[in-house]
Amino acid sequence: MSNPQKYTVGWICALTTEFVAAQAFLDEKHDNLSVAADNDDNNYAMGKIGEHNVVMAVLPKSECGIAAATTVARNMVRSFPNIRFGLMVGVGGGAPSAKHDIRLGDVVVSARSSGKGGVFQYDYGKAIQEHAFEATGSLNQPPQLLLAALSRLEAEYELEGHRLNDNIEKVLEERPRLRKKYSQPHPYTDRLYRSDIVHQGSDACDNVCSNDPTCLVDRKERDDGEDDPAIYYSLIASANQLMKDAIARDKLLTSMDVLCFEIEAAGLINYFPCLVICGICNYSNSHKNKE
Repeated sequence: MSNPQKYTVGWICALTTEFVAAQAFLDEKHDNLSVAADNDDNNYAMGKIGEHNVVMAVLPKSECGIAAATTVARNMVRSFPNIRFGLMVGVGGGAPSAKHDIRLGDVVVSARSSGKGGVFQYDYGKAIQEHAFEATGSLNQPPQLLLAALSRLEAEYELEGHRLNDNIEKVLEERPRLRKKYSQPHPYTDRLYRSDIVHQGSDACDNVCSNDPTCLVDRKERDDGEDDPAIYYSLIASANQLMKDAIARDKLLTSMDVLCFEIEAAGLINYFPCLVICGICNYSNSHKNKE
């Protein structure tokens, strides 16, 4: 299938690794013929998931942020005018707390919270010294069609459990060349430092940061009755810069109930209504995890 009129779901990735993973889950892949509109420089992959014809695009190499995401979304809807809804799927930084025991590999799905429609642009506002962050704008919530589907999935997963690990393992068995890079890292690499412990320098945490238990947040292993990975439905904070400050992270967690931070979604929500889905790859602090 190469008729751009037939595609109703738009899927946008920020990174090539996300784009590769997304394509691996297509049930059917379509030939990528010349379907783009004039002056559309997007790189597309097309196929089918279930009954839906899906078109995927990735941001240009080494480009990131709200402006780049907006350009990709704008071009996609010009070339594929019948897109009904979109998905922004990628990685983000988690905001763990005693209430929300977020771990690396968990998933956060954008959902309305604190009067915001799923995504909160936290640099679209102003910070007032010694006071809480004050927002000066808000973003639209996802389409009702996606919100209804999200409610159904949330109930299904709570009742039956999800099968994310099984689905990932199936893909890795079918594509063994992806296993080394895309398999889940060893649990040892999942370390949550206290908010007052700041990474110094540019070397890896293994070389710089102490593994002293007093520097880490003590977390028990998940038992068999808990989902692993866990899926959370809450507000996602978006900005043009990575969140690397645990103190600022905790303030937005407390004031807005933000559970995830990323750097593209705010460029899509108003122009390209969509659901944002983030796999947690770090804890929005100075201790970044390359795995």
